[in-house]
Amino acid sequence: MDQFEKLARRHNYLSRISAAFLYALAVAVALNFFWTPGKIYASGITGFAQVLQSVSERFLPFTLTTSVMYFVLNIPLFILGWFKIGHKFTIFTIIAVLLGSIMMKLISPIKITYDPIICAIFGGVVNGVGTGLALKSGISTGGLDVLGIILRRKTGKSFGQINIFFNLIIVICAGFVFGWSRALYTALNIFINGRVIDAVYTQHQKMQVIIVTEHPKHIVEGIQEKMHRGITILHDAEGGFSHTEKTVLLTVIDRYDMYDIYNIVLKNDPYAFMSCSEVSKVYGRFIEQKPV
Repeated sequence: MDQFEKLARRHNYLSRISAAFLYALAVAVALNFFWTPGKIYASGITGFAQVLQSVSERFLPFTLTTSVMYFVLNIPLFILGWFKIGHKFTIFTIIAVLLGSIMMKLISPIKITYDPIICAIFGGVVNGVGTGLALKSGISTGGLDVLGIILRRKTGKSFGQINIFFNLIIVICAGFVFGWSRALYTALNIFINGRVIDAVYTQHQKMQVIIVTEHPKHIVEGIQEKMHRGITILHDAEGGFSHTEKTVLLTVIDRYDMYDIYNIVLKNDPYAFMSCSEVSKVYGRFIEQKPV
């Protein structure tokens, strides 16, 4: 392995650890600055950990703290991720969850009473940004993210949609524990959190690209070399204005590939026509990028 590859790998590890730290800080701030003072439950495993703390405070002689239960509830999902997703992915997920649990303990809840709507909005935004950045860096924040990755591969649903589906039970728990007005604020928080995750983490979004060109060979070679994507080639097309012979290239890419494919087309045919549109679902032999 040459020095460049070693440096690239080291930079990749450092960026993932940094993303894990930023997520841990974000979830701790969201929990202790907004959700706890506003009596609002979070989404996913964090929300379930909050539910366990509320139940233990009311019915048990001891308290199952959110910070501890957040890590404990993730242990079965670490095992699932290890076998179903990838070893490196799971190791960085454990780091993110462990840091999050520590930050929840170190950052004490503030004693200021906020409007619950403000708590719902800002808590959802802060946690959504942290989770989205973690996913964007190739790591998970544990919990429903692990289930979301596995189910997304099978169903094509986005992370936010999967989170909203699983979090309905948390909304019901919030209604019984804090009252149904708080259930509404919890639902608002979960919805905002899911939308922010989808806005920040866009790798799961697929784009259909249509290229009309007079020089298809080099464009096809560039796309296949850079992105390893399949391309459908339609010959004998005709330009309506110039009446010259054209070739139409059709492919589906990740949104992250947009910059690369634009530069490939620009380099090989500056006069090519290219259109891009988002697709909701892809069937067939589309290669999903796997976390490592």
